[in-house]
Amino acid sequence: MYLPRNLISHLYLQLLRTHHPLSPPVLILVALEPDALCACRILTALLKRDYIPHKIQPVAGYGDLARAGEELVRPMRMTEGGSGGVVVCMGVGGLVDLSDILCLTVEGEVEDMGGVEVWVIDARRPWNLGNVFGGQAWTQQTLQDGDSIARPKVSGVDKGCITQSYRTGNGGVIVFDDGDIEEELRAEREAYCALEEMPEVDEDDDDAGDSDSDNDTVNDSGSGKKRKSWSGREEEDEESDFDEPPRQRRRSNSSSPVPSSPSARPRIGHDSSNSSRSPSPTSDSPSPLVRRQSSARALRRKLLRMRRKHENVLHSYYSMGTSYSEPISSLLYSLASELGREDNDLLWLAIVGVSSLELSGRTMSGIGVSSASESGGSAGWGGERGERIRQILRDEVHRLNPPDPYERDRDIRGEINGVIPTAARSPTDTSIRLSPEPRFLLIRHWSLYDSMLHSPYLAARLHVWSEHGRKRLHKLLAKMGVSLSQCHQNYTHMDMELKRVLRQRLLKYAPMYGLDGLVPPVASGHIGSREGWGFVRSWGWKACLSATDVGVIIGAILEVGPHEPSATWQPGQLARHRDDISAQDSDPSNLLPRFWTAYDALSLTSDSPTLLLEALPLAQHLHRAILRTGTTLLSKHLIRHLRAFRIAVVKDGPDVKLFTNPGALTKLALWLGEAIQVQEKEKGDSYKIGKKRAVGTPLVLASLDEDRDVYVVVGTGGGGGVVDFAAMAKRQEERRNKKEAKDKKNKEKEERRAKRAAERAERGEDDDEADETEEDDSSSSDDSDSDGELDTSANKHLVRNRFGIAFQEVVQETNARVRIDSFEHCVVEVQKEDLGGFLEALSFRSVVG
Repeated sequence: MYLPRNLISHLYLQLLRTHHPLSPPVLILVALEPDALCACRILTALLKRDYIPHKIQPVAGYGDLARAGEELVRPMRMTEGGSGGVVVCMGVGGLVDLSDILCLTVEGEVEDMGGVEVWVIDARRPWNLGNVFGGQAWTQQTLQDGDSIARPKVSGVDKGCITQSYRTGNGGVIVFDDGDIEEELRAEREAYCALEEMPEVDEDDDDAGDSDSDNDTVNDSGSGKKRKSWSGREEEDEESDFDEPPRQRRRSNSSSPVPSSPSARPRIGHDSSNSSRSPSPTSDSPSPLVRRQSSARALRRKLLRMRRKHENVLHSYYSMGTSYSEPISSLLYSLASELGREDNDLLWLAIVGVSSLELSGRTMSGIGVSSASESGGSAGWGGERGERIRQILRDEVHRLNPPDPYERDRDIRGEINGVIPTAARSPTDTSIRLSPEPRFLLIRHWSLYDSMLHSPYLAARLHVWSEHGRKRLHKLLAKMGVSLSQCHQNYTHMDMELKRVLRQRLLKYAPMYGLDGLVPPVASGHIGSREGWGFVRSWGWKACLSATDVGVIIGAILEVGPHEPSATWQPGQLARHRDDISAQDSDPSNLLPRFWTAYDALSLTSDSPTLLLEALPLAQHLHRAILRTGTTLLSKHLIRHLRAFRIAVVKDGPDVKLFTNPGALTKLALWLGEAIQVQEKEKGDSYKIGKKRAVGTPLVLASLDEDRDVYVVVGTGGGGGVVDFAAMAKRQEERRNKKEAKDKKNKEKEERRAKRAAERAERGEDDDEADETEEDDSSSSDDSDSDGELDTSANKHLVRNRFGIAFQEVVQETNARVRIDSFEHCVVEVQKEDLGGFLEALSFRSVVG
């Protein structure tokens, strides 16, 4: 089931009304990522204000999710002695069947879900459609007496959509819709619901139907066996260390017959009144029994075509590749706003969550380099949609942080001049402000030179991995009138006049070096429309941090952070303890201290900036390692070009163990991907796909984890800035095959029509059966047309990351030992000895689409 955006507060208000002191605590399952942490902080703040007890459980992957289902969710079921309750999945579970992995149902029993209600809030796409349009609890009231089981009709649910009349209590899986389901999944909704209501039809006997007419009956009695999922693949019973994640599958009710009435449609293949009669020997027309059998064959062929058509719709949806929708921190802030609970603290958490998406490469086309416009200071998430969300946040900043009338003129002058705020206005200032943030890294906490040097945007366009690139950076600073002694000082200690004119000089000289998007454009209109501007918050004299700074620090804590929440890291300590951090990085038990350290750093109390500032050296250490490793790979030409993607392997060097963490490895891959994309754009290596010009190729980056003898592999792509040569060849071949198949099908159809017309003329039949046959043929033609429309609609959007699908295809067809446990399906672990064969098989796959 799914909750429409306009009813986002409906479930929370019901939880508030039904909560009592003996109610079980709300269980919150949270992914280890900044956006999910910010969303969790917003939700827990709401629960605390309403005195609703809750429990937080960090979840690192599908293994952790399955353990949480077995150990925490299953005991909540009423059938297991529990009392039901609410489970909130934040950033987890959107791609898999949660009723199965969370042990909500037991095979062979009525799927009442034990009174456990699961709220799914996830930005990853595609959705598992079983969660979106299914997930209803089968209570005894929804069942009917008789030979068959009717499809459950849950009050307040219309084809999976929750309405205002829905009441909680029975349990089920409920997906929070950010607007995409209502707007973009109408065809998938109709196809899924049609498949749910469709009876079982034996496909194996379809070709033999003409010769075996006595067995041509539709299974209308309900066999009690589950219909195969859209993929047609069986689940494997064996579990091993290296296996696939829970597959996407839809929940189906194959034991439900097609709703019918005796007057509308007779029982197919059975006639109680005429079954003992024999046809008249003197009649020229076929007997009623023969006509019924012929009608049954025609109806079964029609049902098969309809089912294939609907399954093709679902298959096309799942095959598009991964993408990201609205950040869940933004969605939770909308919930707080609907409840009238919004304030500066919750707004800041939403801003940090939205800002963190670009840092981790999460675009509307999957993990990859953003293809958003470079005209602003932040390329940002989601293109136009992302900019609309950020504009709403800017409006909220002005609403909740009105300017001081005594300092209004000074603030306006500062914003017009584009001065980057580095301090609070007063000791008690905790306001949020807009800032013309340049695309530098940690500029308030680093020198100007280091901030520019470690900026992925600037590094890719100046080629800072080469000596020539470093000289270009020095020339840019010289043209702006910044001496080397000044730019190597901490930015907060630089000359005040230089900081005032820095933005104007960047706007003047940056275009000479191809850096048009280095700073936001000149502000126009009223202050509330600062397109491309960032966000800054002050904690009195303690700290002044931008949202991007906080996202960088939180990401570093989660990826390479300390093992104890109380640990503080100084630059000297980092050098001494680097090996200890790296050696223990792959141990899952170390993920919990990282989670709670990051969770505490996002605290809404005054201690938050202290914890963030203590972790600053850790973030700087991570980005120094990215620059060192990326420079080595590019300068030594260690990135090779395979058929469908580029490949690089990190297996030695001082920072190799640092990149055994998927998050850190992904950031390195994004740094390399942006550099490669700029290089190929400068060389003119581009290819036009439809109306879009794509530059570069997808990138596969592997890092050796010697402690576990595996390679951690990440595949980045999408963003509209890649060329997938394997996919292009495959699409061309598919178009040729489709055209040949269509011509052959039309020819066979004409032959069948002529043959049937001749047979009808010999038997002297009427035109009833001819009409049915013509209807079947037209349905087949419609199916072909709809398939073509699906292909068009699937490719009209951005080029998406399909590495997750490609990885699973390689696993199924090879003997490579691969473990897919991450919620990011483009991240896998491959046994050291199997990496070569795995990459070879992967090179023949379509990795973006």
